[in-house]
Amino acid sequence: MTDEVIDTSPLDPLALPMFDELSVEYSTRYQDFRSVPAEVVRDELLAYPAALFAPPDGAFVLIRRGDEVVGGGAFQRYDATTAELKRIWAHSGVRRQGVARRVVAELESRALRQGYRRVYLTTGFRQPEASALYAGTGYVPLYDPAIAPEVHWRLPFAKDLLEPGRTDRLQDLKPDRPLGRPFGA
Repeated sequence: MTDEVIDTSPLDPLALPMFDELSVEYSTRYQDFRSVPAEVVRDELLAYPAALFAPPDGAFVLIRRGDEVVGGGAFQRYDATTAELKRIWAHSGVRRQGVARRVVAELESRALRQGYRRVYLTTGFRQPEASALYAGTGYVPLYDPAIAPEVHWRLPFAKDLLEPGRTDRLQDLKPDRPLGRPFGA
């Protein structure tokens, strides 16, 4: 079965499974640190204005396989040359099949077409699969791995889209201290 990439919006009803599953996953993985019901997490995820994830500054994509949405993600403007990836997701039933990798590639392609030269993102310290995905697709960690991950809370990564592997143009994205807990945590 062929996957279809859909350029859409977080307001699209097709995106609901993505936000529902991400909400449960985040609330479960971080319950020892932040006891918040999945519904509250979902509201936080949807609190970002949809316009942030629309051209010319952003994008929101879903991957549909048959009648089911199996992946999705977005980017928004971080600065004039940098897109920030958000909400990279693969349905739990299709993980380890390259869906998340495809989402990242589709978003990178759109970011390049929209004039971005770099991509920045953060992932949670209890999401080793996401960290492995980003490292495996050429993203450079912008945090000190010698510091316990829970001190960082959010792990920043970046990638030069014009010259993957080049790191000197990413240094201004590196935080000067661990990012700590996100707003509302």
